[in-house]
Amino acid sequence: MLPNTGKLAGCTVFITGASRGIGKAIALKAAKDGANIVIAAKTTQAHPKLPGTIYTAAEEIKAAGGKALPCIVDVRNEEQISSAVEKAVEKFGGIDILVNNASAISLTNTLETPTKKVDLMMNVNTRGTYLTSKACIPYLKKSKIAHILNLSPPLNLNPLWFKQHCAYTIAKYGMSMCVLGMAEEFKGEIAVNALWPKTGAVPELKEEKTQPPPKPRSGAVEETFRILKDSLTDDVVKATQAVYQFELLGEDGGTWFLDLKNKGGNIGHGEPSDQADVVMSMSTDDFVKMFSGKIKPTVAFMSGKLKIKGNMALAIKLEKLMNQMNSKL
Repeated sequence: MLPNTGKLAGCTVFITGASRGIGKAIALKAAKDGANIVIAAKTTQAHPKLPGTIYTAAEEIKAAGGKALPCIVDVRNEEQISSAVEKAVEKFGGIDILVNNASAISLTNTLETPTKKVDLMMNVNTRGTYLTSKACIPYLKKSKIAHILNLSPPLNLNPLWFKQHCAYTIAKYGMSMCVLGMAEEFKGEIAVNALWPKTGAVPELKEEKTQPPPKPRSGAVEETFRILKDSLTDDVVKATQAVYQFELLGEDGGTWFLDLKNKGGNIGHGEPSDQADVVMSMSTDDFVKMFSGKIKPTVAFMSGKLKIKGNMALAIKLEKLMNQMNSKL
């Protein structure tokens, strides 16, 4: 078997939260180059709704062409971070790249965010990133390609990014401020950057309009919207005051709308008569699972299964209606 000659061949990449999602995707990409991957995450047993552990991720990494070291790490625990760093150096001889991917999210406003959630986001996102970086930096300094990459957003102080989920934005911006500070502090020794995956993109609708009229709908999506329609009341409409548009891919998919702004509410196939406040894009299977309580919207959003464009606070309001429907689906 020929040796791997990819750009990251032989490099050691320490990734927090690499057992699933974006972290694992980065790990697998690096593994294809022949990199050594340190999987620093806390999942040792599969979750019913979130498959993947540090051990299953390790097997996938090996199959992709890399070497793997699974380490049990909760980034809130400084001892676990230090232990994982020591094991990585012992096994692979050093650390070349750190990816601070581990993150906690709660897209809730100030009064709806419990202190426990605030502490979790601050400790995982900001503090965890800072401590993991601190532990890796002495070894990164010895590397010829030293790099820290944080999965965090651009520092935009427009109040728009704070008003609906203040605590979450503060916690994620803390990660970005680590980039700003450490990039300057270790200039010439360690490259420090941030990566913020684009979300909220919706499919182009131009081609869809030129296609033949849709056939009569049937199946799980149709049934879900039927139950939604039966759940509509003036109180629900008054409490929500939003128009939702769904771009569903798969059988029984297409464009649907849920009008919870105008009197009595309305549901149907096609675009709403008023401009949508929120556009959600996902597969038909995930749509049904989300409304039946089998997958939480926040989990779907963070895993990339759900893309949201528009008012995030109104998107969160819809989750409450979903909870009411769970017993009916």
